[in-house]
Amino acid sequence: MAALLAELPSEEEVLAAGAEQLAALVAHDDWLPDRWAQPHPDRYQQNLLYGDAAGRFSVVSFVWAPGQQTPVHDHTTWGLIGVLRGAEISTSYRYAEPGGLVESGPPTRLEPGGIDAVSPTIGDIHRVRNAFADRPSVSIHVYGANIGTVTRSSYDQGGRSSFVSGYSNSELPNPWV
Repeated sequence: MAALLAELPSEEEVLAAGAEQLAALVAHDDWLPDRWAQPHPDRYQQNLLYGDAAGRFSVVSFVWAPGQQTPVHDHTTWGLIGVLRGAEISTSYRYAEPGGLVESGPPTRLEPGGIDAVSPTIGDIHRVRNAFADRPSVSIHVYGANIGTVTRSSYDQGGRSSFVSGYSNSELPNPWV
C-alpha cells in the first residue's frame, strides 16, 4: 500500500490498485490472528492491525457479532473494505435537500473475498451490518488515514454528530497511533 501511494497520482488509481491487493489478502482466511477476530457481545470491534508511520493509511479488522451494525456514518477519507469471513450488508446514503439523508441504491451484500470502496468523492456515507444472525463476520479495511483518530460524523433522525472511533484493541501491533 505504501508503494501504491508513492507511485499513483490519483485516488481513483489508488482505490483500483488497492482493491486488487486487498482482494488478494482476503482471498485466504488463514493469516489473521485469533485475537484480532474475536467478537464482543455488545459492540462491533475495530482493531488496528497496521498504521503507516507516515500517517498515509491504516489497516483495521472489523469483527461483527451476530446482528451487530454501525450507525449511519462517514469516513472523510478513502477506504477499502474486504470481507474475510461471514458476510456484510452495506446501505449507502446521500444528501437530498431539503430532507437530509436518503438511501442511495439498494443494499450491497459482500461475501468472503468481496471488496467495496468509500470516499467523499465516490460516496462516503453508509451503514454496515453483519449479514448473519447466528455467527460472526470479519472484514479488513484499509483507510487513507489513521481512521481511529479521524473526526467523523454519524447521522440519525436528530441530525449529525461528530465522533472519533478509536480502536477496540488494547494491544497495538505497531507504535503508531
